[in-house]
Amino acid sequence: MSRTNPWDAEWQVTEELAQALIYSQFPALSSKQVRRLGDGWDNTVYVVGEEYVFRFPRRKIAVELIELEGRLLPKLGPFLTLPYAKPLFYGEGSAAYPLPFLGYTYIAGNFPLGLPEEQRTASALVLARFLKNLHAFPVQVAKENGAPTDQRGLLDIRGRKEKMQQFLADTDIPFAEADRALIADYLQGLGVEQIQPKEVLMHGDLHFKNMLVAPDGKIAGIIDWGDMNIGHPGCDLSIAYSFLPPQARDGFFRAYGEVDEETKLLARLIAVYIPMLIYMQAKDTGDDRVAAEASAVIRRALAN
Repeated sequence: MSRTNPWDAEWQVTEELAQALIYSQFPALSSKQVRRLGDGWDNTVYVVGEEYVFRFPRRKIAVELIELEGRLLPKLGPFLTLPYAKPLFYGEGSAAYPLPFLGYTYIAGNFPLGLPEEQRTASALVLARFLKNLHAFPVQVAKENGAPTDQRGLLDIRGRKEKMQQFLADTDIPFAEADRALIADYLQGLGVEQIQPKEVLMHGDLHFKNMLVAPDGKIAGIIDWGDMNIGHPGCDLSIAYSFLPPQARDGFFRAYGEVDEETKLLARLIAVYIPMLIYMQAKDTGDDRVAAEASAVIRRALAN
């Protein structure tokens, strides 16, 4: 794809630059190896000595996100029932790299790519308890620490639907024809245009690239909290459709608590929309494994 994409970097952080920034600002880490882990939409990520992970914003928009993590994540500890990356090292911009950066505890694990259904089902109650506790965090405290309110407009079902239809109509985006038809049929039957707002603190971007699993498939941690915001719990509950097979969803919702049909509608929509974006980036960057998982997520989300 030759177009300008929202995941294109505005700043490149090489291994040499990352090492220089980390060693100069945190000399206690200078004996540890720095190795590149990869790029997300917003940050370039490096592991330091298998103990810490550093995230460097690669787009201007990511600066506010990483600053929010630094303020709010330390307050979430009593509410979180799964491991998460805890901010420890607050880096400052310099002449070589003008942006702040952040170092966290490192959580070992892999993205849940190709995970079998039985392993996904085994995590249903763990994920439900995790989200039930996260969504109980005091909204006012989150607001006082700068958490925005639905900054991505995820409750605008009509606008989200139109954007997804535009993606499908773009012949430069190489969706498989079966996926394209499946999504088109789903959107055609989606009659709701707006969801009534609700307010909880949510992770805000809970998908397979922000989840880590151990070799046995158990959830090892939740990462990348930069999109934390006050919004509708359905956005996080999308994990019931994107990660879990259909037979595990009822148990998930029972463990989480009462969930109305409008919330489930939003959850399923987000479970299709976000993987479409991930698929587009993965195809653009040549990451076939992630693209295959994103495609599988869409099919799983739309399975009854």
